Amino acid sequence: MRTEVKPKAIVLTDGLLQTADAKTAHGLIRGTERYEIVGVIDSQFAGQDAGEVLDGIHRNIPVLVSVEAAIQSIPGIQFCIIGIATVGGKLPVHFMPIIISCIQNKISMVNGLHDFLSGMPELTAMANQYGVTLTDVRKSKERKDLHFWTGDIFKLKAPVIAVIGTDCALGKRTTCRMIKQACIKEGINAQMIYTGQTGWLQGGQYGFIFDSTLNDFISGELEHAIITCATETDAEVLLVEGQSALRNPSGPCGSELLVSGNAKNVILVHAPKRKYYDEIPAWGPIHSLPSEIELIKLYGSTVIAVAINTEHCTTEEALAFQSQYETELQLPVLLPLQQGVEKIISIIKTLIKN
Repeated sequence: MRTEVKPKAIVLTDGLLQTADAKTAHGLIRGTERYEIVGVIDSQFAGQDAGEVLDGIHRNIPVLVSVEAAIQSIPGIQFCIIGIATVGGKLPVHFMPIIISCIQNKISMVNGLHDFLSGMPELTAMANQYGVTLTDVRKSKERKDLHFWTGDIFKLKAPVIAVIGTDCALGKRTTCRMIKQACIKEGINAQMIYTGQTGWLQGGQYGFIFDSTLNDFISGELEHAIITCATETDAEVLLVEGQSALRNPSGPCGSELLVSGNAKNVILVHAPKRKYYDEIPAWGPIHSLPSEIELIKLYGSTVIAVAINTEHCTTEEALAFQSQYETELQLPVLLPLQQGVEKIISIIKTLIKN
């Protein structure tokens, strides 16, 4: 059986690899079916392994000081992916010389920010000169390609599970992806609907970019992605990646998945040590898990499990939170990065049978 050769790509995070802004890079370091990630450009962590910087797991992805250093040590680099997701999708000024260096070295750019590279005349002229492409993943679809909500979602037989969080940048996509992989290992035809640029970069086949979609069509694009996926793959269960949080004031999001996507089951991701939305006190304290579970219930959906983001937790603290929540909430509590997500599989099997 012939294995498809994925294009080689480096990821740009310069100075931000260990921050929450680099969640796109974090996802790509953990895995992607669209590219072969062969290096990360970050002068602050040069000489280390990107996996070890991320979570202590060696992944044979070197962190390099510059594009030139990457070219010298790694043959055949075709793409450079901007690996950050900043507030407002703004491109850091200090990234520009690195992007120019990529183009001049005939490396195409892939960008998930709201600042579009293809909208910068200097870069488009240079890209034409050197024969490379500038791909802006967050560019909005044309009106003719957008879908309005129809109600066909109510005809779907396969269960829809939304993986949503109590805040931004908690690992919703990673948890969703891990659950899909665990289901497949158990012989369950699980499919994932991506809703952000990183999901597409990781090779997602079904989904849309939530925050670059005209508001009138968000519900329709969500429905269309779920229905198309279910029809074309005969999925037994559909996992939908959440964005932001139901009550994050900077971008309240999630009700669309529960209402328009008819996700009657929810896996709720929570960081026990995070006190404020986006860690900004002025934005208000994050609501409690019981409160969030009750809110989801008011939407007509049920939380079937909690997943813990263990940022700032010791191993002992993470296990203590797991035990505490399982006792208080009477729900399975996952530690995805430490223990995997296999304990949710039996519940998913029950949903499929019903």
